[in-house]
Amino acid sequence: MEKETPVHRFGVWTIALLVLAGGAASGADWPQWRGPARDARSAETGLLQSWPEGGPPLLWTAEGFGAGYSSVAVTAGRVFTMGDIGKDQFLIAASDKDGRILWKQRVGPAWTEEMFGGSRGTPTVEGDRVYALGSDGDLLCADTKSGDPVWRRDLTEDFSGKVMFAGGRYDWRFSESPLIDGDRLIVTPGVPGAALVALEKTTGEEIWRASIPEMGPHGLDGAGYASAVISEAAGVRQYVQLLGRGLVGIEADTGRFLWGYNRIANNVANIPTPIVSNDYVFASSGYGAGAVLLRLEKNEQGVKAREIFFLEGAVMQNHHGGLVLHEGHVYSGNGLNKGFPMAVEMTSGLVQWGPVRNAGRGSAAPMYADGRLYYRYQNGLMVLVEATSEGYREHGSFMIPGVKKESWSHAVISDRKLFLREQDRLLVYDVASPHTKR
Repeated sequence: MEKETPVHRFGVWTIALLVLAGGAASGADWPQWRGPARDARSAETGLLQSWPEGGPPLLWTAEGFGAGYSSVAVTAGRVFTMGDIGKDQFLIAASDKDGRILWKQRVGPAWTEEMFGGSRGTPTVEGDRVYALGSDGDLLCADTKSGDPVWRRDLTEDFSGKVMFAGGRYDWRFSESPLIDGDRLIVTPGVPGAALVALEKTTGEEIWRASIPEMGPHGLDGAGYASAVISEAAGVRQYVQLLGRGLVGIEADTGRFLWGYNRIANNVANIPTPIVSNDYVFASSGYGAGAVLLRLEKNEQGVKAREIFFLEGAVMQNHHGGLVLHEGHVYSGNGLNKGFPMAVEMTSGLVQWGPVRNAGRGSAAPMYADGRLYYRYQNGLMVLVEATSEGYREHGSFMIPGVKKESWSHAVISDRKLFLREQDRLLVYDVASPHTKR
């Protein structure tokens, strides 16, 4: 690993949105984990710029989604999520108008661990197919209209897949949300001989499996809890993923290992999905690990990763909840099991403001829409924050009603509505500005 001398300024970056093979999604579509480009950004406008006391109007609440922390995909008039009901884990489709459940299809066994059991991954929707990965490694492709299975695979049986495990209670099972790229589906068994695999999306047949070398001393063997993203860095289409041993880049066409970066890995759980922008990768991990900016450059072997800067955990660490890039700045919740909002200039690593202690407690998951950041806290508090590097500016908050466990499911905005999965319930709020009401 080559390290570049610190701080270089490249100006304000724009975000290159990744478009799935099925075509560009509309502003109302949220077809997968963290949205159309897997960056926790919504393209919708005409949203409330501040919330009244008590929060935006609650449109409806629906029940019957089971136990778990899965977020939702919203597209073509339907909401897709996962949940544990009884002894089984289900892929669930519901109406986006009232939450009425349309069908349920078993994915695999429920994960009934007392404290943190339940589903983790978010379904991925493309056309008339929906893909879901269960916590035990069961992979399902189903018809979006009927829920009928199209094909099934098993990451543990078919690829000897495993998740990083620190012992004791530190076992949170497969948490990945599958990635669609052209004709293939990408998932992460996490083992040296099959770190990532590409499957033909219509049949589930294997296209390639990616072997990776020893990564270094940090972290643990196995898959992490992140989901893969697509990068075109250094002119090479590749999948960037955070594994138990750190960051990797895998060539999309062949499954060839391109580069790895071990220092960002921790020894318990590597969780946040990396940010990719042009030739750069920004990633952070908790349990004291820190944050890093890498520049990917072409070389004779393919691609090398050059460290631009590394921030120690005392400066920045994202436990879980993830990162959002907006106008050259990374916004996150900072700290181990904390969600203190902060803004970091991505090109330099300079902290612009924060960490800020607000009324939220525990880890926070942010997303961006129409100039605002939506922070969802572990204790169920939603906070609306201005997306600016000039300082922390709060524009309202409300408590999600009836929160009884960790409120970890990521928020979604679709058709100017805020979708919040809360264990067995789905709550939908009207966040449209009065000037844009239908």
